[in-house]
Amino acid sequence: MMFIKHPSDYGDTEAPPELYEAMGAFVEEQTKSGVFVDGAGLQPLAKGTRVRLANGKIDVTDGPFTETKEVVGGYALIEANTHADAVALARQFMELHRIHWPEFEGESELRPLEEPA
Repeated sequence: MMFIKHPSDYGDTEAPPELYEAMGAFVEEQTKSGVFVDGAGLQPLAKGTRVRLANGKIDVTDGPFTETKEVVGGYALIEANTHADAVALARQFMELHRIHWPEFEGESELRPLEEPA
């Protein structure tokens, strides 16, 4: 699983159309090769809700969340043969952002899924 994270909520800021075009081609290519399984960008924090369990109590809080230090902006479920392949894919994805949205700052976090028992 690949999470796309950034230090702040971009809210209603639109990414450049060139980035969407480049990402569309990238996702299409990776889907055809069997690497990209599913993924999407996430809407702004203002549209989110948190359901938190702490000290035996469940609290529900609607966004935006002012105390957020980083924002998960999207995800991609990928099927990589090796860790190195997954890292290479994440680098390509971030390279699209560097080229087409130079002011974007963020990271791609890769985490393997739990294996079925």
